[in-house]
Amino acid sequence: MRRTRTRLGRVLGSIVATTTAAVAMAAPQAAAVPAESDAGRQAAGAEAGAEAGAEAGQACTVADLGKRHPLVRTTEVSPTITHFKGWYVTEGTTGSQTVTTSTQTTISVSVGLNGTVQGSFAVELLGTVGASLGLNVQVTYTSTSSVSNSVSWNFMQPGYYGLYKGTKKVTGTYGSLNCNRVQQGDGSYALKWVEGPDSGSFTTYATMEEGAVRCEDTVPANSIMAKAKTLLDCGAAATAGHAAGPVSSAKAEKAAKAEKAAAARDASGNDTEATASAKSAPAAASATRAALNCSADAYKIAVPGKPLSWGAPLLADDGVRLRPSTIFSAHLDHWRLCDVSENNGVLEATLWNWGNGGCATIAQPNAADERAVLRTVACTEDDLQRFYIYRDVPGSAKIGVQNKHTGYMIGHDRYADGEFLRQYSSGRPDGTGTYDLLKV
Repeated sequence: MRRTRTRLGRVLGSIVATTTAAVAMAAPQAAAVPAESDAGRQAAGAEAGAEAGAEAGQACTVADLGKRHPLVRTTEVSPTITHFKGWYVTEGTTGSQTVTTSTQTTISVSVGLNGTVQGSFAVELLGTVGASLGLNVQVTYTSTSSVSNSVSWNFMQPGYYGLYKGTKKVTGTYGSLNCNRVQQGDGSYALKWVEGPDSGSFTTYATMEEGAVRCEDTVPANSIMAKAKTLLDCGAAATAGHAAGPVSSAKAEKAAKAEKAAAARDASGNDTEATASAKSAPAAASATRAALNCSADAYKIAVPGKPLSWGAPLLADDGVRLRPSTIFSAHLDHWRLCDVSENNGVLEATLWNWGNGGCATIAQPNAADERAVLRTVACTEDDLQRFYIYRDVPGSAKIGVQNKHTGYMIGHDRYADGEFLRQYSSGRPDGTGTYDLLKV
């Protein structure tokens, strides 16, 4: 593997500068730290943001470096019919009836990578979406396919009806707010919530509504009822002389088929993309690994003020764990930053381990899982092997680490020898996702 300093010099120079004081913590002069301590800045940031919550430009603390909060970027609300049945009522069949409808459209709640809702970040995101729109939306995984398909209705007069269930489908895109250092007008730095580089999409839906609509009814525009009315075949041929009971609606059947075809195409496209990615992985691994441009400096990623740090595994089926650094560590606790770039003050890098020659990653089968274990594999430098690094102000070595593909933050459940490093959708609430990046 080629390791040079060429274009990394300018970017990593600032990292080296910020870690020098931390590396020297064992020496007497290590007391010469910035005048405002971590504890002081943490208290000030907490006081500034305790009431309002995370907002762009608001102060954050060193404990927030390993956390993120959702940022809603776009939303779209569309009335959607989930169940429908055409029904003809004659003079002798008015009154209360229960009608079994057919599934028209299925809406499943999802956030990000897969068709489920996992972790606190997704729940917070959907709650924010609902509040911003003034809608009571679903914030946990569910689907309209679990809704009963029967509709009970009191038909007061004869006519051709559409019995329906529907809801407001809510879709959109999101980003995240992350804590990072920001240079201020006087040249000094402060920790603030900034818009992070990760993004994704979401789908949810509001309260279910059911009812009946006739061709003669005047309905509010862009309403669920209006959407149901468009599925009725209101021509004379559809109702003339029809017996009481179900009426086949060509419009509804056509819309349902189109919906199913679109869902099938999407699923097929995703499968094809995944298969192509898997087939191309071996070639990519060989070519990309040889091209990695890594820093000459090696770093420990340590728990602040404590001896345990990230230790890569020797066995392929093991994960990255908190380990003590000893003469027997065999460089498994040493990491190099490769192909580093910087955008708006946020570093992006591949983490290459000196001891086993692998790159840190979240395994593809577990990519969407809360608490998935951080591992090392052969370096292919895809987005699962790329990480965003959020830094404290100059003079401090503290960082937060985020996987580029999943958007999840890296942290650990408890401080203990052998504890796994894992990903958490919002980071760890107790600040255990903040680490020291120490040059060795």
